[in-house]
Amino acid sequence: MNASRAHIFFSEADKVRIRQAVQAAEATTSGEIASMVVDQSDRYREAEVLGGVLTAGFLSLVISILAHYGALLSRLPLDMTIWSYVPLVFLLYFPARSLFIRFPRLKLPFVGRKRLMHAVRERAVRAFFEKRLYKTAEENGILIFISLLERKVWVIGDRGIDRKISHDTWNSLARRIAAGIAEGKACDVLCQTIEQCGALLAEHSPRREDDLNELPDDPMT
Repeated sequence: MNASRAHIFFSEADKVRIRQAVQAAEATTSGEIASMVVDQSDRYREAEVLGGVLTAGFLSLVISILAHYGALLSRLPLDMTIWSYVPLVFLLYFPARSLFIRFPRLKLPFVGRKRLMHAVRERAVRAFFEKRLYKTAEENGILIFISLLERKVWVIGDRGIDRKISHDTWNSLARRIAAGIAEGKACDVLCQTIEQCGALLAEHSPRREDDLNELPDDPMT
């Protein structure tokens, strides 16, 4: 089975750099920083269906036109009617839909921006709880969530730190990472953002003598 894109998005050397960045950022704070990369935040089944229907309809129309002109040129009874067009749409629907399943990026034109943002936000929140990132002693964990299909980033702070940091700050960090990924500098910008998160945490949650490393330092998938 082929590795998902999320598993190979960062090279082994990148993962070492990210781990070292997290360790350095957490050296002066009791807070925790975790990162996560996923292939996509949602399957967007409605886009699969709509894309499959429209593609099947378009292909059926092309076939109908070609059959019509072929019938005129050959003088054979090959002309298609609505009674042959509709079954053809149904016949082509499943192969057409399979294209959108195999190549998820084809779905994006059929998904609205708000739907994408909502899906990424919901997946990030779910990951925060699934990975038990809310279990830190001082509730000051930070999750940097990267969703590759949507090219979106979400930064979530647990209650202990979120109430001390403005949402504009989180959004600014997320936009910076997204821009870095688009420029092909994913590892560099992630490490820089981890450093910034460490500075924010150190300001509000200084390191304690009995501090423990509560979250993984390597990127999660």
